[in-house]
Amino acid sequence: MTKVIVGMSGGVDSAVAAYLLKEAGYEVIGMTLRTWEAVDGAESRCCEIDDARETAWKLHIRYHAPNCIEAFNEKVKRPFFRSYIEGQTPNPCIECNRYLKWERMLHYAAVLEADFIATGHYASVVRLPDGRLTVQQAAAAEKDQTYMLYGLTQEQLARTLMPLGKLSKSEVRKIAADAGLSVAHKQDSQEICFVTEGSYADYIENDPELKAPGPGNFVTEDGKILGKHKGIIHYTVGQRRGLGIAFGVPMYVKQINAAENEVVLGEESSLYSSQIRCRNMNYLSIPGILPGESIRARVKIRYHHDGEMASIIPDGEDSVHILFDDPVRAATPGQSAVFYDETNCVIGGGKISDVIC
Repeated sequence: MTKVIVGMSGGVDSAVAAYLLKEAGYEVIGMTLRTWEAVDGAESRCCEIDDARETAWKLHIRYHAPNCIEAFNEKVKRPFFRSYIEGQTPNPCIECNRYLKWERMLHYAAVLEADFIATGHYASVVRLPDGRLTVQQAAAAEKDQTYMLYGLTQEQLARTLMPLGKLSKSEVRKIAADAGLSVAHKQDSQEICFVTEGSYADYIENDPELKAPGPGNFVTEDGKILGKHKGIIHYTVGQRRGLGIAFGVPMYVKQINAAENEVVLGEESSLYSSQIRCRNMNYLSIPGILPGESIRARVKIRYHHDGEMASIIPDGEDSVHILFDDPVRAATPGQSAVFYDETNCVIGGGKISDVIC
């Protein structure tokens, strides 16, 4: 019998993934990576061990919850907070998937002699004719999670099962209800898993080791001072509300200049750009783009972005220059740009480092 470790968050998606694999004849082991703990021992929202353990009991499968707190701090939390202090807007789920979840689960797969790992992501693992592996957009496009998975490696994908790729959320909930799983109608978590009270900015400001930058100036694109901001960690590109200052016209955060501790404001038209640069590239469906060549792709610049057609041109050893056919709104350093082909498979992606114009 093929053995698989299923990453279980305590939610309905991972519960149904475990159920479907067990029904398909796999020997299933449930696993929750314990990544966060408060002083009082409370668990984070994304690691609700009690619910995951109850599901495992219902399915009659083994269950483990290994302590990964320090690895999570090192590979996800600290880089997340550093990015905000540097004026970026990071996406911790992307880093967590590659450098914690998959890395740790594959480690435990070796320990427990499991053949595969599996998750409840809405995506499908696809092997292309040339043998390369990628992830393909879920059948239910509104739940698609391939944007969060572009950073995975070929080796990680080769050991990964994603049984929910062809299902809708309503179908998943029905399967859970029919199977008698208590999480069938559990609400999805929307928050950052390790910020359980207040905001991420409060968290950063209350940690003396992080040394968050203090108040500075709101400025126009040509450097005119408009007023005072309360600290760059409180803002992100495209933000309009919560600026704490009134203008004669709607103003938006256009750029965060960490070096000068400035937040650049502009009207909405200033948020649109036709060119960005990305670094820390990772390719899935192709091995890379050769110097002097370019590819065409649909490019998503954030999770909830439909994508825009663009030309992608190598720009150094580990970076690319992206030229959009039509300008995109609020491209944000620290977020990722993910490239899709005409079959909705992920070509690759990278972290946005510069918004050029």
